[in-house]
Amino acid sequence: MAGSLVIVESPAKVKTIKKYLGTGYEVTASNGHVRDLPKSTMGIDVEHDFEPKYITIRGKGELLAKLKKDVKKADKIYLATDPDREGEAISWHLSKALKLDDTDKKVYRISFNEITKNAIKDAIKHPRQLDMNLVDAQQARRVLDRMVGYSISPLLWAKVKRGLSAGRVQSVALRMICDREAQIDAFIPEEYWSLEAELLTEYSKKSVNAKFYGTNTKLAINNKEEMDKILEALKDAKYVASEINEGERVKKAPIPFTTSTLQQEASKKLNYSTQKTMRLAQQLYEGVDIEGKGTIALITYLRTDSTRVAAEADTAARGFVGKTYGDEYVSKNTVTKNAKTNVQDAHEAIRPTDVTLTPAMVKESLPRELFRLYQLIWKRFVASRMENAKYKTTSVKLGAGEYIFTMSGSKIVFDGFMSVYTDDDEEKASSDAVIGKLKVGDELELVKLIDLQHFTQPPAHYTEASLVKALEEQGIGRPSTYAPTITTIMARHYVVKEQKNLYVTELGQIVNSMMVNYFGSIVDKEFTANLEQLLDSVGDGKVNWKTVVSNFYPDLESAVDQASKELENVKIADEVTDVICENCGRNMVIKYGPHGKFLACPGFPECKNTKPYFEKIGVACPKCGGDVVIKKTKKGRIYYGCSNAPECDFMSWNKPSSIKCPKCGSYMVEKGNKLLCMNEECGYTENKPKE
Repeated sequence: MAGSLVIVESPAKVKTIKKYLGTGYEVTASNGHVRDLPKSTMGIDVEHDFEPKYITIRGKGELLAKLKKDVKKADKIYLATDPDREGEAISWHLSKALKLDDTDKKVYRISFNEITKNAIKDAIKHPRQLDMNLVDAQQARRVLDRMVGYSISPLLWAKVKRGLSAGRVQSVALRMICDREAQIDAFIPEEYWSLEAELLTEYSKKSVNAKFYGTNTKLAINNKEEMDKILEALKDAKYVASEINEGERVKKAPIPFTTSTLQQEASKKLNYSTQKTMRLAQQLYEGVDIEGKGTIALITYLRTDSTRVAAEADTAARGFVGKTYGDEYVSKNTVTKNAKTNVQDAHEAIRPTDVTLTPAMVKESLPRELFRLYQLIWKRFVASRMENAKYKTTSVKLGAGEYIFTMSGSKIVFDGFMSVYTDDDEEKASSDAVIGKLKVGDELELVKLIDLQHFTQPPAHYTEASLVKALEEQGIGRPSTYAPTITTIMARHYVVKEQKNLYVTELGQIVNSMMVNYFGSIVDKEFTANLEQLLDSVGDGKVNWKTVVSNFYPDLESAVDQASKELENVKIADEVTDVICENCGRNMVIKYGPHGKFLACPGFPECKNTKPYFEKIGVACPKCGGDVVIKKTKKGRIYYGCSNAPECDFMSWNKPSSIKCPKCGSYMVEKGNKLLCMNEECGYTENKPKE
């Protein structure tokens, strides 16, 4: 019996979609891509208009043979791969691999943003042709990535070690992390002081704290001398409320999740890596077994940078909020458009497919990790359809002699969306009640003055969440690339993760400096962001993809040629050391491994002896006079330690200098182009001598 064949990407969707379409429809999966560029060669015919040479992916032959049989039996073919560039390209590759253009069968492309009965039935009712602009946008990306990877990686293999790779987006991400590390290394802390007054009012036994402001203008306290002068002036001061202002503050309801904001929030609130978030979201999108409902999809498509919500879902959510929380909680506001210009607005935001399916209803059916992610998405979406939270605020100025102190408090008047979704920065409510009762002229009793010394902090290390945010803000990569980019640079040991923070390894620094020196434009953020926009224009049908590729290639080719010539003179022979191999007596040599340098016996394979290599930096240990050497943490982060460890416990994240501090005699460390004394009470700095 002839019928309709629906081809999807993932086997996990087959069951759900078959259930919605019923008899007359056969549903099968392609398991992702069926054709790709070959692994053994670049696979792009540079001489003939950059034509890609696609081949069947190894191991997909049997699957294609089965699909061809299924095609023969059907009279209508529906290509139902994912609703994005990648999905469009997979459908096109399928149509080529299955020779669908040569059949007399009707071939359609359908796409849906969520796997629900309505969405799938609607897609079947409105089939379309393949969108070749989207296919070409994906081809252009694939070809550019391949050109960069296959042109530059061999240079890294020859000069650093085999198995390394350079990539169009990953190299920029690595550079951003290296630049941030350099800023942190060069950062010199500056001293400042804070002053607070702990005070009692007649309205409560509980004290309140007021912050030092200054005189009529804000005053910074830079050192102990300045602080002592202020404390002296405040000795007999009375603390009197001189000005009280009341106002209202609004906390805006959040907008629904995009791929990037979901990855950031899941990292912050659930401690999930970007890769884990995407894996779990994929399961929620494809369908999970829910008691009493069978296999159903719980969220819409997970790769999107749009915050748009379908009218039907919007109405349903507002209805749900009104019924559950009351009409005053339903948002009057309807603006949910993205302000950004480079948004792919074909998709909706990430939201639950059915808002009435509350987290409590599915909790028993879901593993804990899936449940927590679903709950986060559900709460965020419901909150986005709710009213803003409103606060009553009170700010107080206190006169104290010639100086002013300030206090502020706030009290929730209407919780709005916060009854569903709150941030971790919970509002302080305790002292607010007291502050709210104060009147002008009230005198407060001083309990004590709290003066504290502080130092400015360096920029924070990137975390997966803050790197995703930075990549998105700079327009580098797209929703589908954030997680794989971060996964790749960690898998290559260029970057390691310690307690959420990302650190560059020695290997990462070497690869980055090579990319910056020889392939500056490829690791340039602006260049990469402009290229992304060009690729988006290909998807919109405004630019021909071959034009983008043919403009990019000559510059890449000349950079590779130039780098090859310059690198010919770089010595890559193994460096012989004076360390003797205790197994066979040969002089050991320095080699590169996945975690950086190590010592190996040149007698390999007969002698397989290896040892850690500790490179001396030519500086004596400030504690015991031993040699300071470069060491690494278990994960590969670089630090400086003593060669006499574990007897001597000296360690420093910054490189110690052989120059002693002229002011106090302590040891100094390199901070960018400066030297900084490590004695906190001294804090002397000077310019680093030129090498």
